[in-house]
Amino acid sequence: MALKGNLRDFNVTQLLNLINIAQKTGTLTVEGPDAISWVSFRAGKLIYAQMGNEDGSLTGILTRAGKITSKQADVIKENATEKSDQGLGLLLINAGYLSQQVILGSIQQYALDIVYQLFTWIDGLFRFDNDVLPPADAITIRMDLENIIMEGSRQTQEWELLKDEIPSLDMALTFVDRPGADIRDVQLTVEEWKVVSYINPKNTLKQIAKTNKMNDLEIRRIVYGLVQAGLVEIIRPEGMPLPPKAKKLPPVDKKQQASLVNKLIHRIRSL
Repeated sequence: MALKGNLRDFNVTQLLNLINIAQKTGTLTVEGPDAISWVSFRAGKLIYAQMGNEDGSLTGILTRAGKITSKQADVIKENATEKSDQGLGLLLINAGYLSQQVILGSIQQYALDIVYQLFTWIDGLFRFDNDVLPPADAITIRMDLENIIMEGSRQTQEWELLKDEIPSLDMALTFVDRPGADIRDVQLTVEEWKVVSYINPKNTLKQIAKTNKMNDLEIRRIVYGLVQAGLVEIIRPEGMPLPPKAKKLPPVDKKQQASLVNKLIHRIRSL
């Protein structure tokens, strides 16, 4: 019988702890408000992960990791249409194109990114099916859960902080006016440059994240750093309607207010 429930009652940290301690084999399906994920385990070890409709094929993972370009991925697909991920991996290794270490490292990071993302989900349903495993031709990994749980918990705390600082991804960014300053003189990471290159009052943070294939935690982390460095500020996107103004409260009737206060004082004294 499958284990199933709600993330509000049994969160991802508790689920992974249970799978680890009981050394479970099977697949955990987690369905959130906007996405669905499948994470597989063998004897309590993480072996595979897939997020919704994302391209979780080997070429998709290698492209996402920056190990091959989109054009190279298209060429590989055209010349190896009938090969499974395992067969394609062997082909790339034997051809000297990529090492086994690079391929497995990319797959491990892809799986970790998915699992860490699940730590931020507080709404959703889960189901664990015993002995249900990924397709036989999929490339699997083997990772202990202890460190994953610790890092996931740390990222959850970071997520709460960043969500307080940047509550909505429907906002946009603009550069802070700093006379004489040149953004090109600032040392930024590759990921930060990817965000900076799309800064425009018309582009929301959600759009920038989608273009750069970043999840909610990644885009918030980068934007928070840029804001703290005084390089950018968060603004309302061009064209976004202003929130409705709150209705003005009627003026207070001083005599009525005094009467109510006196009645309250009298009531308290009589208790």
